[in-house]
Amino acid sequence: MPATSQPSGQSPTISDVEKPTAPVAGGDSLLVATVLPDVTGLDKSFDYQVPAPMRAVIRVGSMVRVDLAGRRVGGWVVRLGTDASVPIQRLTPIAKWSGHGPDGEILDLAAWAAGRWGTDRLRPFLVVASPPSMVRALAPARHGLRSGLQSGSLSGSQSGVHDRQPERDVGRVAAGGSAAVERLIVDGVGGVVRTSPTDDVLPIVMAVLSVGATLVVHPSPHEAALLAARLRSMGLRVAVLPNDWAAAAAGGCHVAIGARGAAWVTMPDLAAIVVLDEHDDALQDERTPTWHARDVAIERARRRAIPCVLVSPCPTVTALHWSGRRWLHPTLADERAGWPMIDVIDRSADAPWQRSLLTSALIAQLRDPSRRVVCVHNTPGRSRLLACRSCRSLIVCERCEASVEQRDDGVLRCRRCATERPPVCQHCGSGALANVRPGVTRLRDELEAAANRPVIAVTRDSPLEPGAAGVYVGTEAVLHRVTETDVVAFLDLDAELLAPRYRAAEHAMALLVRAARLLGSRSEGGRLIVQTFIPRHPVIDAALFTDPGRLAKVEAARRRDLALPPFSALARVSGPGADTFVAASGLASAPDGDGLLVRADTWDALGPVLAATPRPKGARLRIEVDPPRR
Repeated sequence: MPATSQPSGQSPTISDVEKPTAPVAGGDSLLVATVLPDVTGLDKSFDYQVPAPMRAVIRVGSMVRVDLAGRRVGGWVVRLGTDASVPIQRLTPIAKWSGHGPDGEILDLAAWAAGRWGTDRLRPFLVVASPPSMVRALAPARHGLRSGLQSGSLSGSQSGVHDRQPERDVGRVAAGGSAAVERLIVDGVGGVVRTSPTDDVLPIVMAVLSVGATLVVHPSPHEAALLAARLRSMGLRVAVLPNDWAAAAAGGCHVAIGARGAAWVTMPDLAAIVVLDEHDDALQDERTPTWHARDVAIERARRRAIPCVLVSPCPTVTALHWSGRRWLHPTLADERAGWPMIDVIDRSADAPWQRSLLTSALIAQLRDPSRRVVCVHNTPGRSRLLACRSCRSLIVCERCEASVEQRDDGVLRCRRCATERPPVCQHCGSGALANVRPGVTRLRDELEAAANRPVIAVTRDSPLEPGAAGVYVGTEAVLHRVTETDVVAFLDLDAELLAPRYRAAEHAMALLVRAARLLGSRSEGGRLIVQTFIPRHPVIDAALFTDPGRLAKVEAARRRDLALPPFSALARVSGPGADTFVAASGLASAPDGDGLLVRADTWDALGPVLAATPRPKGARLRIEVDPPRR
């Protein structure tokens, strides 16, 4: 008795859903469930009959087990309906009801997300929206949520949050910062709240709680758990996701909080959404489909007509474009107090062949035994760019003419074609090579000699606890592995400022924010050192004036002129058959390394075209809508 297949890509909406009915007398009516199997690579849904004993528990979103192609697989019920015209003998019955899953609202949201991120697959979204283990019963909803929950006045530097332009919709806010946030959310829309890097976000969350049950999304699971503990200590009912999925789905929690996937949690009494550190790349899934928790939260809030509040020390252009005139930020004095001291080392006068990354200002900090120093340099290995000391020519690959890197064992390796050769100049044969762009491993040796004390190198592959030392050097991972320091020095911030990504400036600003949090506020005596050849770059200006709004204004104008997101829609297509696929889509395109960038005026115009364009047979494509590293 085979199941009946449904066309791929026909996603359910809430309006499609019929409530399960009781068994019909005489058995002349059939309750049919459309099930999407949880099978990688299978994008079709299939019809099954709902056995009479299961009619009381099967709902849209239920997780079930069904027989498919000779084996039993899990899946989700995506549609229910009665059909008296289908003979019962033609449909296979559902084998087992496994437990509760994402509700109809989440299914509808997943259907929207599939179109938004250019795919015809619902499964990736339903996987993240489902509980980590089967939930067979939901506790009765606990009532008594305080719709008028008192948040109290905001403390610390956040108490000065206000709008600098009184004519804006939310108006000028006095010292009672909680009133400012409450006015931002009173009409069910929300907006952006900018903080300083070291501000406490708890008062903002408490202010939003005045609306009712709140979903909080944080890019860091660890930080989310810490915030949840603080909320619980205040007597609030808190569900930490994904483990407390059942508590959130039952209703009655004051707060549900978790990392990126929390944006998809079932929460029937949801009244507001808060996204913390909206600027953080961890909110976007790097796997395809490359969905972003911020955008999911905004759309979910819009559908429910509830406020969405995006919080960040450096809000992205996308967030500010969405918010329009609805945003808040601290006073100049309060924001400045939340940053550490910042020293910009202008290197533009240095001679080209005297550009060591160890400047005199940095060496002075390294040689002070009372100062713990973290040096950041996003170049792993020994060297990414070399030149011959004899003839001063750059060392390139003799096969493809790309720059070569030097591994820890001294061998030169081409990053493009992987050709390897001994460390000698291809022009004059000299073995004396200069590190034009040294890597972390090489820098560790140089720093150790300059500081006259041990230095630990930290990269993505290093242990989570790198050990005790007075000096650390590493890629940006060092900002996450080291928990306490007195000085953070960016040895070559220009590599981030000039990276070939349209969001390079935002990424660089996010690194400075992360360093500022590690150092603490100005009163704590931390020092942030930035070495650069372009000291008037907008990112440097924004940091020096402790005003990320200066960068956002410049970035918005630049992206509007260049037709870059959020003023257009962008996707990257790579893999075998990318050329064929893009040609069939009819979208404007341009080369991008080993792939193609495609553009459209809006996300609503781009995503559905990508989803509807047939994939080349036998070719695996990677489609990144709003590519994470672009």
